[in-house]
Amino acid sequence: MPPTPAAPPSANARWRWLPAPGSWRYHLLLGAAGMLVLGPLGSVAAAYMNFSLGFFVGGQVLAGILGSVVTVGYGASGRHGANYIQTAAASVAGMGGMAVIIQAMGWMGLAEPPLWQLVAYMLCIGMYGVGVGMLYTPLLVDRMQLTFPSGLAVANILRALTDPALLRRSIARLAGGMGLGVMAGIGASRIAFLGAIDLSASTFGVGMIVGARIGLAALAGGLAGWLLTPYFVSIGWLAPGDPYRKITFLIALGMIMGAAAVDVAMLMARLGRASPRVRGKAAHAAARTSPSLLWVVPWVVFWGIAVVVAGMVWFGQPPGYQLLAVLLVLLFALVNGISVGMVDQNPISSAFVLTVILMAAMGLHQPHVGLIAATVLLVSTSVASDMQQDRSTGWRLGTDRVVQFGYQVAGIVVGALLAVWLARLFMSAYPVLSLDQTVLPADQQPARWTSAMTYKIVGALRSMTEDRPYQRLAVWIGVAIGLVTEILRKAIRASARWQRFVATRRAGKVSDFLLDAAILPSPYASSFGGFVNLLAAAWMAAGGVLASLVDHRKTERNADGALPEDMTTTSLIGGGLIAGDALAALAIGLAGLAATLGG
Repeated sequence: MPPTPAAPPSANARWRWLPAPGSWRYHLLLGAAGMLVLGPLGSVAAAYMNFSLGFFVGGQVLAGILGSVVTVGYGASGRHGANYIQTAAASVAGMGGMAVIIQAMGWMGLAEPPLWQLVAYMLCIGMYGVGVGMLYTPLLVDRMQLTFPSGLAVANILRALTDPALLRRSIARLAGGMGLGVMAGIGASRIAFLGAIDLSASTFGVGMIVGARIGLAALAGGLAGWLLTPYFVSIGWLAPGDPYRKITFLIALGMIMGAAAVDVAMLMARLGRASPRVRGKAAHAAARTSPSLLWVVPWVVFWGIAVVVAGMVWFGQPPGYQLLAVLLVLLFALVNGISVGMVDQNPISSAFVLTVILMAAMGLHQPHVGLIAATVLLVSTSVASDMQQDRSTGWRLGTDRVVQFGYQVAGIVVGALLAVWLARLFMSAYPVLSLDQTVLPADQQPARWTSAMTYKIVGALRSMTEDRPYQRLAVWIGVAIGLVTEILRKAIRASARWQRFVATRRAGKVSDFLLDAAILPSPYASSFGGFVNLLAAAWMAAGGVLASLVDHRKTERNADGALPEDMTTTSLIGGGLIAGDALAALAIGLAGLAATLGG
């Protein structure tokens, strides 16, 4: 996914009344658009969706579309300004969705601390997450070059909307995908049949971007979980009627950790074996793409200490559990970042639950302590993964990474304020949000405000009073599967005999595809099937199969030769589907909020 070459000077001519790029007025314009307009809009929608449904739509794609409207007068170079806007706006919106943490505090009877302490604590956690996200960018974005499907969608949208030549060649595919995504998103919420089959335009669109090898691998993981459900019930890991992902998400997390351990170890070994001259060239290349990043380590250390101290001083937290949470962020930011990069799935609630399991295994049986500590995981891992996705967009566009970091930091500041304010606003306006649904009988459960994420958080914390060793065993089984699978895959791919077989024979190409898709699928891809239900995995696989068939025919006819390498027909339509589904979700959320306020 090479960055797009710089546009010629004539393509960068701007409307005369716009501030010069790089000036303080330029950054004031972009910051105001991202943090005072688009960010709060996304933040309100994210908080409402989390309070009412239990999930929210990430702000990158929406902010990218709207941000390009602000910077269209800059021509092709406006893509960088639009990227800065979406970076800030997505940070604000993502933090706004974390308002449910304060709702969880209310459900658990935790005395609400002063407003400034809540804001400062969320700010410290967010700043720590930003730093960790930046810390892993050279590995996940520059070296591993993960796809980051939503990041690719944003990059394609910004390139198309700010470059007339690219827009003419790509608008039909991009707009067509967005139209289908909007219709599918609205239809799934209004038509019972589409809801019953879990129609998801964004999941289908992700499949179109990542292709059949990853899509079918995800389906293989889901099918394995589905087939093993009776066995899990027989050994007591699931109750009758439980979905398989109630246990397979732990195995899936372990699989990613096992595979990541192999990849990181191999990377370190290669660097260790490299000659000083080769290491020097690699360092020079890294410095050229990621200048002046040595300050990231002290940033992470400083804000990590701030998180620990804030928890101890303001919330009376034991330092050991706070420190454990801070250290676990370093693990899950990598694990979840790989998941986002591969299949656009950020299992933040899974990381939260696993943290609770580990704390319970260490003897913690106080849910209130677990909530404050595990909040570090929930917020920091979410922020770090979003930051890596933003970096992937910037990598493709050639955007200044350090300037982008500044917009993310500013967005976290505004987002921390909004998260606390929105929590108080919603809970004051709708007292039903303060009712602990985990203890309410079925006939008293509110229909409009289901708060599924809060329900999951509080339910996991209350389970701390009962240690379940089989959950830890499930994680270790996943680690073993990930380790063995990744070692076997790399050993087979490194074989000269296998490489000749794949390169020279049609049967070899088919065998290589089957190895990836079903026989020995990448743990990063197959783990997706452990996080979602079977239909969601099937939609990703369907999108991947369709895209691979189309791309194969396009390659034969070279139909996309006029577009950049990563702006294929399928990636444009897939990105459009993601954008359209996000627009539909935002519209439904805002319509529901308006109806609620009107009622």
